[in-house]
Amino acid sequence: MRRPRTIAGMTDRPPFRADVVGSFLRPAVLADARRAHAEGTLSDDALRDVEDTQIAELVRLQAENGLRVATDGEFRRSWWHFDFFGLLDGVEIVELDHGIQFQGVQTTPRGVEISGPIGFSADHPFLTHFRALQATAAETGATPKFTIPAPTVLDFRLEPGHIDLATYDGREAITDDLVRAYRDALAAFYDAGARYLQFDDTAWAYLCSDAELAKARERGIDTDGIAERYSTLLNRILEGRPDDLVVTTHVCRGNFRSTWISSGGYEPVAEALLANTAYDGYFLEYDSERAGGFEPLRFLPEGDKTVVLGLVTTKTGELEDADDLRRRIDEAARFVPLDQLALSPQCGFASTEEGNTLSEDQQWAKIRSVTEIARTVWG
Repeated sequence: MRRPRTIAGMTDRPPFRADVVGSFLRPAVLADARRAHAEGTLSDDALRDVEDTQIAELVRLQAENGLRVATDGEFRRSWWHFDFFGLLDGVEIVELDHGIQFQGVQTTPRGVEISGPIGFSADHPFLTHFRALQATAAETGATPKFTIPAPTVLDFRLEPGHIDLATYDGREAITDDLVRAYRDALAAFYDAGARYLQFDDTAWAYLCSDAELAKARERGIDTDGIAERYSTLLNRILEGRPDDLVVTTHVCRGNFRSTWISSGGYEPVAEALLANTAYDGYFLEYDSERAGGFEPLRFLPEGDKTVVLGLVTTKTGELEDADDLRRRIDEAARFVPLDQLALSPQCGFASTEEGNTLSEDQQWAKIRSVTEIARTVWG
């Protein structure tokens, strides 16, 4: 049985009333160090020292600005997803002839390729990254939160011809090994001390978009019943996890240099995702009209699941009106009990190392707004 949340006020387990998705703007000293490392003028050890110092400062700032949770800001990553995928057994990051198309801009042309049996090894570098965060977070008493891309993203982003047919007989054949790899990952992170993990997931948002579904079909994906298939895949991974391991998801609509990809309300996937998938919490983007209304939240079962409302945008520096945000929380509470709601920024501030188009001061003003509003709403 999952351990329940408190009935009112602050929660005794994540997600917290004021929470964050995960990534933060890279400080200039970190960006310079990563550039020098890529150019071969800074050693691995020297880069790690810069990363450690900047993550320690980030954890301190998160606590100073009112958060009970601490992430490493994804400071050791270039991409929110490719860095993790490319370090799995049997998965490679390869050059494509195109990137991912956002509104008015395209990413660097990268993609995933399945070159052998998919697996998660005990020496995956992200375990070391988590242990470093855990040690730093302990100094502030914050709960360390670690993010990894969801397995559905790997499936949804696979291009035609990028599976080694000597290993797998087509797309469907990777599922069992993908499930096993993620179950191994959950166990390894738990053994390392993780109690709060998040699967970052663009696939569910794309399932709300007719345009993205059409692109998926062009990549050879059978989109009929795909929400139910993804729910089953995720439940196979989440089944049997320890009671004190919280696993949430962030449903992302695209976040690259303050641009986006997907439009469409959550109604097409709400029942499969909120009612039938065994996450403990759902970080949902609600910062623009592209997300639709709060009506799909009615599918959230009563109990200890939480929807974290992403009402504060990370795409611009303009600060939202606090009264407007409180009114929107009240609107959401018409469809799900207030005790099962929380507040966060809509996405990370830097899903890739380039970051969004706002300043660090504006970033922290957004975080303070989230924590202050959470206190006024939930006590």
